[in-house]
Amino acid sequence: MAQTTAKPAALQPLPSVGVRVTAALYLVLWAGLAISPADRSTWVLENALVAGLVIVLWCCRRAFRFSNVSLYLILTFLALHALGAHYTYSEVPYDAWWQSLTGHSLNDALGWQRNHFDRLIHFCYGLLLVYPIREFFLRVVEVRGFWGYFLPLDVTLSTSALYELIEWGAAEVFGGDLGMHYLGTQGDIWDAHKDMALAALGALIAILIIAVINRRLRHDPAWDWAQSMKASAHSKAHN
Repeated sequence: MAQTTAKPAALQPLPSVGVRVTAALYLVLWAGLAISPADRSTWVLENALVAGLVIVLWCCRRAFRFSNVSLYLILTFLALHALGAHYTYSEVPYDAWWQSLTGHSLNDALGWQRNHFDRLIHFCYGLLLVYPIREFFLRVVEVRGFWGYFLPLDVTLSTSALYELIEWGAAEVFGGDLGMHYLGTQGDIWDAHKDMALAALGALIAILIIAVINRRLRHDPAWDWAQSMKASAHSKAHN
């Protein structure tokens, strides 16, 4: 059967109402969690990269806009990060929350000896952000086929490794409790390796899901969006 190609959707000048509402809810959540965090210095350090990301997205909003799907994924990840920054990643009381709901300890049930919220975030980094990264590659580099799936996976892993280096550098510079809270190894000498592995696993799962969906749809919605953005930019340039 011949493969069908969907017509690129018209580019919306602004994110959908749903995205804007979600962004507003995230800002309310972030502001609430910014009040009396467990460790103010750690909170500031944890939010430094978030501030940089928001500034980059804002400055590039006219030249490059992510699709609504990507914006939802980015906001979801930022909300999880805000939670970790409030409590510090190694002290997020998810086990106490689980016990209040079920009466049982999640850590005991799974045989965990440490707080695994940081592991969840690294996994979600790959799972939630590989789609926006892929969208960027399709729009800017215009890769397709194998490279349209491999390069986002590769960049996710490399940026995860870069973050581990940043953590190490921050721990060396600040030292003391601040450095240890930011590093968050909880005594595990393989913490950085496991974090990178989980980010790669999350990205791989997301890439496989994207590939399956694209195969079933017989077209690539992210590529359609990239072409819509390109056509819109070309139209504006000639008007």
